[in-house]
Amino acid sequence: MRRVSLRRRDGGSPSGATVRPPERAIPFKIVLVLGALSALGPLANDTYLPALPSLTRDLHSSTAAAQLTLTTCFIGLALGQLLVGPLSDRKGRRVSLLAGVATFTAASAACAVVPDVWVLVVLRLIQGGAAAAAIVVVRAVVRDLSSGAAAARLFSLLMLVNGLVPILAPLAGGQLLHVTDWRGIFAALAAAGALLLCIGLAALRETHPHELRRTSSGLASTLTTYGRLLADRRFLGYTLTQGLSMGAMFAYISGSPFVLQTVFHLSPQLFSVAFASNAFGILAASQVSGHLVRHVHPARIFTAGALSCAAGGAGLLVAVVAHAGVFGVLVPLFLTVASMGFILPNGAALALQDHPKESGSASALVGSAQFLIGAAVAPLVGIAGPHTALPMAIVICLLGAGSAAAVLLTRTVERLRVAPATLPGTATPPP
Repeated sequence: MRRVSLRRRDGGSPSGATVRPPERAIPFKIVLVLGALSALGPLANDTYLPALPSLTRDLHSSTAAAQLTLTTCFIGLALGQLLVGPLSDRKGRRVSLLAGVATFTAASAACAVVPDVWVLVVLRLIQGGAAAAAIVVVRAVVRDLSSGAAAARLFSLLMLVNGLVPILAPLAGGQLLHVTDWRGIFAALAAAGALLLCIGLAALRETHPHELRRTSSGLASTLTTYGRLLADRRFLGYTLTQGLSMGAMFAYISGSPFVLQTVFHLSPQLFSVAFASNAFGILAASQVSGHLVRHVHPARIFTAGALSCAAGGAGLLVAVVAHAGVFGVLVPLFLTVASMGFILPNGAALALQDHPKESGSASALVGSAQFLIGAAVAPLVGIAGPHTALPMAIVICLLGAGSAAAVLLTRTVERLRVAPATLPGTATPPP
């Protein structure tokens, strides 16, 4: 069995306080399982994207109401992580994850039989909250097993697995529309959830040691933990950078079905190909990042990703204003989306690095920031109706610029904080 080595190169924090997890060799089949489970969120959203216009017509809904099914899923993904993260710190990773996957399966089946769009909106909230359990727990499991550059490499490997989902899901959704409708797509999601539940039951073991579990519980303890994390400016900066850049990604996810199919007249099948091509950019960038992190500090790769996201957003706005056509729009969209392959694995490793005992809660804040921002911006891209790309371009441009500003400010503050590190025995700042 192939095993993934997780030796740490640099994993210490600038303060030198990071607790080093034991070095382990993880079977590659476990990496595959973790990657598949962490893909539940994109699976829930991306598979039915080609069906959004037809769903809107069948349920006699407005474009804004149909996009609200994306928004509520994002809210569920955010709030679910805030609930499950601390729970996994207290009760363990395995039971928290499996309960979430079981709930996802049931909610997906219910989505297939909804009578109107408003029931679907509520069920999508539940579906997103259930998928959040898999996302937050998988991220915490990685921190249980590794830190620093080793964690960044493992996150990159996970993206190799779950990065296939944004490529294959819209393609599968587009092809399913040849033989079924959007209801059949949700039925397929229920089947996928059931399969992943069986795999998780068979393959996953507990990774959070009893001695590291929090004994206190309740709202006060949870809020205290979250307050302590948010007071860490380094954690907050890396979390905000990821949240803003992923907000740009969610604006693309929410707006592209209408922009590419209605404004630029792509068929559902061609839209699926375009969407999959952009997702392939994430996959390729994440693997480049996995190789670079052996020689380049994760903070540098992370910064480059945020700057690429900002450049793509600016290029998209220029292309839309200049009426550059579908190819003029697709090129900067590709740059924006592909930059996530540099941002996500390194950002997660950097944000969680200093918090091994509360990695579930830290993982929850990292993920919830992404989905709360995504939920806030998703309705904005359709504010002027389905026949213009300008709102989507403006939102993506502003969020990309914000992510670049956040990471540059974080890196500047970090350098100032560790400036006295030239004295003997002090930590060395990231290059």
